Amino acid sequence: MPISQKISDTLKSSSWIRKMFEEGLRMKKEYGAKNVFDLSLGNPVIEPPEKVLQAIKLAANDTTPGLHRYMPNAGLHDVRKEIARSLTTETNCTELAADHIVMVCGAAGGLNITLKTLLDPNEEVIVFSPFFVEYLFYSENHGGKTVVVPTNEDFSLNFNALRGAISPKTKAVIINSPNNPTGVVYPRKMLEELASILREYSTGNNNPIYLISDDPYKKIVFDGVETPNILELYENSIYITSHSKDLAIPGERIGYVAVHPKCADVENLISGLIFCNRVLGFVNAPALIQRVIKNVQNISVDAEFYRKKRDFLYAELISIGYSIVKPQGAFYFFPKSPLKDEVLFTQKLAEKKILVVPGRGFGSPGYFRISYCVPDQILEGSISGFKQVFNAIK
Repeated sequence: MPISQKISDTLKSSSWIRKMFEEGLRMKKEYGAKNVFDLSLGNPVIEPPEKVLQAIKLAANDTTPGLHRYMPNAGLHDVRKEIARSLTTETNCTELAADHIVMVCGAAGGLNITLKTLLDPNEEVIVFSPFFVEYLFYSENHGGKTVVVPTNEDFSLNFNALRGAISPKTKAVIINSPNNPTGVVYPRKMLEELASILREYSTGNNNPIYLISDDPYKKIVFDGVETPNILELYENSIYITSHSKDLAIPGERIGYVAVHPKCADVENLISGLIFCNRVLGFVNAPALIQRVIKNVQNISVDAEFYRKKRDFLYAELISIGYSIVKPQGAFYFFPKSPLKDEVLFTQKLAEKKILVVPGRGFGSPGYFRISYCVPDQILEGSISGFKQVFNAIK
């Protein structure tokens, strides 16, 4: 076999998101893009804010010598200093400094260097379902074992299930709020209880359980919902984010990891992150876009743009009869499938040229994900098909 058996096996069961995206490309070529309602991929349709575009132009036109050379693997010091300042204001974590920040190639890069730094073989990483499917692969990349914990009916954290899943091998817990694929936001009280449980078990096992927060949607929230930062709540916390969604620049692959200054073994942890940034081949985050985001830390896309799409689609789907937990952030719905076999249901939608992602791709069979970060005409054009398929089943 020309490639490894492991990768060959993985490819057969890899991301449903990408499978549906590729199916969308095929269908658009066959039927024309305007006739296909592709709601499969979380690829922001909105353009970056004007201040971000201006910052890109300024950075590109800067001819100061040395701006495009190698740098410390952690990233440019002045950029990390500005991010630390911004996070200090947000979290009141007064000891946070540039040395607690590592610039990375998006949140995916941040998660990979973090898990490689933390994990010994067969140590466990807890994730809550539904979850972003790549978490499984990221953990496996570095010898870890993923333990999946179900959430409650409303997708809130199930603490009884969490307690049953924690073991002496538990090294980390990953949360994602606002959540992909549900759009649910974990409130402060819930995060405080999570922190209390992890503190209790860390003490009982005499071994820290790290709380990793993957937060690229943190600034895309609706209706005045608060999104607390875990750096405020738990000392053994690692905050990971990217600017793919809040600045609408996913192709630029820029984000950062922030480590709580009082985190267990903090100096070795940060040294490990920097080392893994290098040896995993990222080396350092791109220089030009680092210089851009230094000056736009308080900028984000207008969440109202997505709120209007949420409200339109939610009202339409509820009126048809779909069962949905109303999202509080991000740009996804995660409705219950009218058929027990949600893959069959998504196939029926595909016959109407509507592409969504089966819930088993997120560890939750019986649901499906809709991405509504698409032009309004795509959302509007999909309604008839959603209604026809639902009524045909009922």
